[in-house]
Amino acid sequence: MSEKIARQPMPEQAPEVRRHNFQEVPLGYSKETAFLEASRCLNCPKPRCVAGCPVNVDIPGFISKLAAKDPEGAFASLIKDNSLPAVCGRVCPQEVQCESKCVLGIKGEPVSIGRLERFTADYHRENSPAEEASSPKGLAKVAIVGSGPSGLACAYELLKAGLDVTVFEALHEPGGVLVYGIPEFRLPKAIVAAEIEGLKKRGAKFELNSLIGRLYTIDELLNEEGYAAVFIGSGAGTPKFLGIPGETLNGVYSSNEFLTRTNLMKAYRGDAVTPPIKGSRVAVFGAGNTAMDSARTALRMGFEEVMIVYRRSRDEMPARKEEIHHAEEEGVKFILLSNPKSFLGDEQGRLRGVICERMKLGEPDEKGRRRPLPTGETFELEIDTAIVALGTEANPLLRQTTADLPCNQWGYIIADEEGRTGKAKVYAGGDIVTGSATVIKAMGAGKQAAKTILKDLNIQ
Repeated sequence: MSEKIARQPMPEQAPEVRRHNFQEVPLGYSKETAFLEASRCLNCPKPRCVAGCPVNVDIPGFISKLAAKDPEGAFASLIKDNSLPAVCGRVCPQEVQCESKCVLGIKGEPVSIGRLERFTADYHRENSPAEEASSPKGLAKVAIVGSGPSGLACAYELLKAGLDVTVFEALHEPGGVLVYGIPEFRLPKAIVAAEIEGLKKRGAKFELNSLIGRLYTIDELLNEEGYAAVFIGSGAGTPKFLGIPGETLNGVYSSNEFLTRTNLMKAYRGDAVTPPIKGSRVAVFGAGNTAMDSARTALRMGFEEVMIVYRRSRDEMPARKEEIHHAEEEGVKFILLSNPKSFLGDEQGRLRGVICERMKLGEPDEKGRRRPLPTGETFELEIDTAIVALGTEANPLLRQTTADLPCNQWGYIIADEEGRTGKAKVYAGGDIVTGSATVIKAMGAGKQAAKTILKDLNIQ
């Protein structure tokens, strides 16, 4: 039966409508559609999809509950392994993780695991009574640095074991990259707030506007504040730039600043204190998910023409196919095989254009993507705004203020597969260890570190 049912499409806002608002683009499955899609699952005895999930969700287990029309049972199964299912169902690259391993995908379309995960989490949030508050058992105090995906996942596992958990967040709202980096139309901030509220009910304490390395050092948390362990999940939030002439002109922004202004500071709203970044022609440099987020946000902010400039071809774009498709539908233009060489300014020091060099593709690099090679041919693009979306680097504050914290040559903390650093009682995971990666991989690292902390503290 499952092979005869087509993969169920996700209803969405129409492109001509959504490009003018910040409301969520995919509208979610109905109950009937979710149950029908769930019935496609073969419930494999050796499910390859589970191995493709960084937090090892029992995917056939929760989907079989949906197929039996038991969404609450599905949620109970899902939450055992994934502390942020409503988030992961929206932003995880399922197509290269769990869904890529689905047996149905060998000859056809895989089960829509991510969409079913989203439905399950949303159904529970909208239809179940509020969770009762619980208190820590007083077994030990653990400090978590950063309230992004890895920190939240670590907190969840430690809270389940009854530990006293405090999460220190440098910004004025918890959520890390989930609130400052991912736009509302991809991940509504109410979803993140609901997930964090659930952690608070389990006993988590959040200390906001608390920059570790300034308010307290890691050593002070351990030696003076009484924490038995510290988990560092601070992410990698320092933006990379192009390093070309003219990058200091007015009108050149990092994607971090642009997205933080709109996502966290709500610059798109008329009552926002933070002024929006305005212009008419913008070029976004890069082709990852952050570049797509920046381009699609610029459209919604009123830019007349939005361009993605990328030095490779479409086939090498690292962004999710869904995000590329949505950007193209909404009117983002792609200028491929083009590499920026210098920004041009006017007499007032404002950006007026960029000189780009046309590229060609050579042999594959160490990651398997064909290497871009210069052709010597250049052209000029007239723009008044540039957004550099080339990824991020590790913030140096923690390594500068923490004695004996091993870091590699790029400034990322060195941690083993279980989350231990070379410093006693200090653990780390997520982007501060690996560099920029996915939400679910950061969560997997936080979950693993929590298990290690419990083991090292002799707590079952």
